[in-house]
Amino acid sequence: MKLYPHPQGRPRLLFADPTGLIYDHPELYALGLSGYDLVLPEPEDFIPLPEGSALYILPDRHPVGLDPRTETPVVLYENPFRPGKPALAVAAFLAPAHTQLYLAPYQPARADLPPLPLYSYACVGWWRGRFFAAAFRSDWDLRQEARLFSAERIESRAREMLKRFPENRLVRHLVENCVRRYRCPAARNFVLGRFEAPVPVSPGCNARCVGCLSEQPEDGPHVAQERITFVPSPEEIAEAMVPHLRRPGRVMVSFGQGCEGEPLLQAQTIGQALRLIRKSTSRGTLNLNTNGSLPEALLSLRRAGLDSVRISLASARENYHRAYFRPRGWGLSEVRESIRLFKKEGGFVSLNYFIFPGFTDERDELEALSEILALGVDFLQLRNLAIDPLWFLERIDYRPGEILGLRTFLRELKRRFPGLRFGYFNPYLR
Repeated sequence: MKLYPHPQGRPRLLFADPTGLIYDHPELYALGLSGYDLVLPEPEDFIPLPEGSALYILPDRHPVGLDPRTETPVVLYENPFRPGKPALAVAAFLAPAHTQLYLAPYQPARADLPPLPLYSYACVGWWRGRFFAAAFRSDWDLRQEARLFSAERIESRAREMLKRFPENRLVRHLVENCVRRYRCPAARNFVLGRFEAPVPVSPGCNARCVGCLSEQPEDGPHVAQERITFVPSPEEIAEAMVPHLRRPGRVMVSFGQGCEGEPLLQAQTIGQALRLIRKSTSRGTLNLNTNGSLPEALLSLRRAGLDSVRISLASARENYHRAYFRPRGWGLSEVRESIRLFKKEGGFVSLNYFIFPGFTDERDELEALSEILALGVDFLQLRNLAIDPLWFLERIDYRPGEILGLRTFLRELKRRFPGLRFGYFNPYLR
């Protein structure tokens, strides 16, 4: 297990110029954003920027650092190395398996800015020749490690997949859209025949999530990926996924992906696919990622052979849950019932818990989440919420409460629920 070294001092503020050149400030410290609060992270909050992460320059947004002499925040409007030129904020998009502790603060250059694209924006700084991010490794599973992906091998296997399944629309979508266009790690693992394979099935949805990755209104953020436009047949699903499940090692298939709507709307198709798969192989975990909106549909899938479910949760508080998901005809009561029914039938339940520092780790959220975890949730996935921070807080009408800090928040959850597992990925069960 790799241990991450912490910096021996305070990382410096990063900023960029309009050409994309990134600088470290000679004096200002990197600050973190927690809700609307500016926080000076401790050195132990930083780890070296993980391999596979990316640095993003935030257009028309100025960085905010701390002046150690006055101990006050400073908005850096101008590049000190190029007087008269603007200084732009820099943030880190963390590699999978890492969870952010603080966000990157910024000051908008004007009031009418469009929202940033749907990525996460973690605090990042510079210390003695290295980038450091305010984050921690939340899962030691290697399934999406950047160093394990070879572009040449992936393309070779992608061509083989298309030749092997020339009429399979699901395979074509995963190769041409997910692998080649978006470089989706799960789809790349599918063509490589390993780990967790994705199965998108639903063009429609019963929510209008503020941070939906595949469908947004014209005035919303740019989508991260286009949504699937067809429903694959049960036969197409089984044809593609049975060979994957027969591979050696730990394998699974997961219905419900970022390039689709709500998979429970296609419960009949999924149920038929599950039965076809289990007629051919008992290997591997069959998982569903969902918003948990249709308890009876989820129950039917458990009875059809579904091993595990992962339910997405932006907040355990009803007002914020509705503000984020903007659900059509359902709410947290349906989510709770989905958990109850699935656990009653012996299924494994994970929460896909969106981490937003300063919002996730409020005391009121801790109490509300504890009520849901008490229903028997097995696993908490600590996923970074991919959204423009200030735009998100405005859209959900955020009202600040008592912030505990993510480390304290997670420590208290572990105390209250000693059997609860924490991670980032869907766990293998078979």
